[in-house]
Amino acid sequence: MREDPLLIKNEMKGFDRKDRDYYDKLTDEQRKKFSTYLMLRWGSAVTGSSDLQAYYLISTNENVNKNFFELGKHPKLQWLTCTTVSPDMGYQNHYWLSTKKRGGNNKVYKFLEKMYPDMKSDELDTLALINDIKDIKLFAKEMGMTDKEIKKELG
Repeated sequence: MREDPLLIKNEMKGFDRKDRDYYDKLTDEQRKKFSTYLMLRWGSAVTGSSDLQAYYLISTNENVNKNFFELGKHPKLQWLTCTTVSPDMGYQNHYWLSTKKRGGNNKVYKFLEKMYPDMKSDELDTLALINDIKDIKLFAKEMGMTDKEIKKELG
């Protein structure tokens, strides 16, 4: 029995392999169910080194996010832009990057928002997600903050 191409693991394999024919191989029924938005969300987040994680995130933002919804009537073209993300280093372990409520009570988010006032909320969310509290505190220290200031801002 042939494996379902719409399983996320199979879609991500096509994503990482830069399989530009993947969309063409889907049946009409499968194309109706296929979501390039899900490819964008899953494709932007990988496990591994922070450099690899940053690469996928930046590559997704640069290559896919900018005009993604303008291409809404062209799912094949959206898929093709998704295939430009991978650095062609084999299959990566992707995960769902959930959206968070903007700001909220998250001290890290609020701190990053102060440090990067021009950054978009989704970029701040991602920074808060891929850096643990130790990284953020180290960054604050490198920015010249005292231990007392860091404790006040971040706990």
